Amino acid sequence: MISLTDPALDVPVAHFPGLEPRLLRSAAVEDLASYLDSGGYAPLRSPDSLFDHVAAAGLRGRGGAAFPLARKILTVRSGAASPVLVANGEEGEPASIKDKWLLRHRPHLVLDGLRLAAAMVGAQRAYVYVSDPIAAQSVSQALEEFPAEGWNEISISVHRVEPAYVAGEETAAVRSLNGGPALPADKPPRPFERGVDDRPTLISNVETLANLPLIQARGAAWYRSAGTDDSPGTFLMTLTVRGESLLAEVPFGSTLRQVLAWRGIDDAIDGVLMGGYFAGLLSPRVLDIPLEYGALRDAGSGLGCGAVGIVDQAVCPVAVAAGVLGYFAEHNAGQCGSCFNGTAAMAAVVQALANGRAQTADLDRLRHWAADLRGRGACGTLDGATNIAATLLREFPALVADHLRVECGRCAVEDASMSVPFAVRIAS
Repeated sequence: MISLTDPALDVPVAHFPGLEPRLLRSAAVEDLASYLDSGGYAPLRSPDSLFDHVAAAGLRGRGGAAFPLARKILTVRSGAASPVLVANGEEGEPASIKDKWLLRHRPHLVLDGLRLAAAMVGAQRAYVYVSDPIAAQSVSQALEEFPAEGWNEISISVHRVEPAYVAGEETAAVRSLNGGPALPADKPPRPFERGVDDRPTLISNVETLANLPLIQARGAAWYRSAGTDDSPGTFLMTLTVRGESLLAEVPFGSTLRQVLAWRGIDDAIDGVLMGGYFAGLLSPRVLDIPLEYGALRDAGSGLGCGAVGIVDQAVCPVAVAAGVLGYFAEHNAGQCGSCFNGTAAMAAVVQALANGRAQTADLDRLRHWAADLRGRGACGTLDGATNIAATLLREFPALVADHLRVECGRCAVEDASMSVPFAVRIAS
């Protein structure tokens, strides 16, 4: 039996003060008996009624795009062929741990959500798509424990894939499940139109699915008792500060200043890497912006997968940007010239800036690329890279100017890079 104290996942978990824990219920692996005792796998009398509750709850996807789940369900179940359902647990984001934790420690909660989603879309086949071997083992064990009653209408299997930053992108999941490489494909068609075996396919993040049994049990009003009108409920935040990570359940609408105060972190903060590697670097102004989708979008950033990296005075935001862009340059899919060449070019400029070798003309090119390359490529990798470049220039102009003058006291000229900034340390 896997334990949270296992060295493979030595990350503490906590829920925000005053919050009734929803997703982070236990430090130990939850077996079938424990899950049934908590009311899990409750009979589903009406998929349509559950769908109405999900729509009223306003549940949005937790994989990064925050798309309303009810709209995805409607689209998939209106297709001409019998749909397929995929629980996406391929967490390629280095700064996030939430999906691995749920699959490792609450596999029955995820599978129960998968069961309910399958009923709502009318799917008879479903997959848990994952690379983490311990998560795959945990889910496979949970599948062996399934209660027989109520499961004979859906076939669920675990699909293992090699870990990669791009492997969790929805078209990459479809390609892998169809026997190809786990690499993004051009769109259209999108998976909800033609996905696994050319069938309409609902691909949903495992944290999203984990909320469905809670909504079934307690209803939309209860779900909305936390969070905001724009972003109801709670979310799982992977918070990394000075190399140490925490997995926290936080109500939408809380501020990062409140979260840090709760954790006793009151040191000077120079910036924040938002949404893992995708949503860019923000200045300390982000500390008082509500952690909800609309407010962060209006601030020129986003919540993404919920991963947050704190840039304190021991780390330079320019070095963080150089590290993230270097990661994108190395770990992009290598399929689209605009991404392959664009990430490498932006990484080279920001690394030169970190090392005190950049010129004003380099920054002019970086500014142009950050705007012109957005939206190109088969997946969002290039958008993530342009977000990093654009927010560095927008949020830290004085710091960028200091680097042009080689006046940054924190960047060592001989090695200013961070190869994988704020990555959660995890063994496989």
